[in-house]
Amino acid sequence: MKNIVLAVAAAGLLSLAACSKPSPQEAAIDNNAAMMEAGLENAADNLEDLAENTANSAEAAALEGAADNLEEAKDNVEDAAEAAKANLQ
Repeated sequence: MKNIVLAVAAAGLLSLAACSKPSPQEAAIDNNAAMMEAGLENAADNLEDLAENTANSAEAAALEGAADNLEEAKDNVEDAAEAAKANLQ
């Protein structure tokens, strides 16, 4: 009886472990989103660095605004990736 209970419990745990693995499509979405987010983050960081190194306050403000827009775009990529993964199910 004890062996049967262990076998059933093991089968249940294996089925749960199989369900938690991301599908190849989910992994591709995650990888693409991560690459896009990293690129946008780097571009935003570069614009912020330029803003810090400019003497013109109007230009600095414009660069900071552009950097903020890139940060928002990065957040949008993250949201779109989550929505795309939800649509797979």
